[in-house]
Amino acid sequence: MGTIVVLTGAGISAESGLGTFRDKDGLWTKYDLSEVATPEGFFHNPGLVHRFYNARRANAAGAEANAAHRALARLQRDYQGEVVLITQNVDDLHEQAGSTDVIHMHGQLSGALCADCGARWPAPREMQPETPCPTCDGRARPDIVWFGEMPYQMERIFDALAQADLFVAIGTSGTVYPAAGFVAEAAQNGAETLEINLEPSGGPFDRILTGPASKVIADWVDAMLSETPGRETRA
Repeated sequence: MGTIVVLTGAGISAESGLGTFRDKDGLWTKYDLSEVATPEGFFHNPGLVHRFYNARRANAAGAEANAAHRALARLQRDYQGEVVLITQNVDDLHEQAGSTDVIHMHGQLSGALCADCGARWPAPREMQPETPCPTCDGRARPDIVWFGEMPYQMERIFDALAQADLFVAIGTSGTVYPAAGFVAEAAQNGAETLEINLEPSGGPFDRILTGPASKVIADWVDAMLSETPGRETRA
């Protein structure tokens, strides 16, 4: 069986009660992203940044994985080939559903990062400007990739895209790079491409499935697991 690379965005967690970003009621309509999601914003007002992420952490703590997360965990467990799961989300709902080795390219709400020495440790439920780094006593920040920063594990991601037989983007707007370029990268390497979203993003996909993630993804996974073996994975 071939290699499936799946990229998930905020849309997959929306049915779990976690806000998406770019719709009319999205998170970024309520906050100035330059103030809460940039290194400069953290430097000028760390208290505001911590309050924002404390609220997101509390919201995520009460969320439960939905049928879409569980379907992807089942695909990862039962598919005879390899399934590489990449997410732009900073929640832990994929892991909660049973997925393993998830690539969190934008970091995780459950992590803390020292702005001074780069040390990482589990984040407390609430962080304050006075929260110290346990290694150097420096400034603690959320272990989240902010605008202007390089996403995590990019080398591993591009290695996966080079080996993909099928690339699937789920619940992502397709507007933020570098993730927005993954479909073209995978296609250039010979992969088939599929988008699963409430509405088409306009990206250059071979196929598009639209509808609520919990229903469409579950049906798609059922179909994938019932298929006979297809192309062999490229060496």
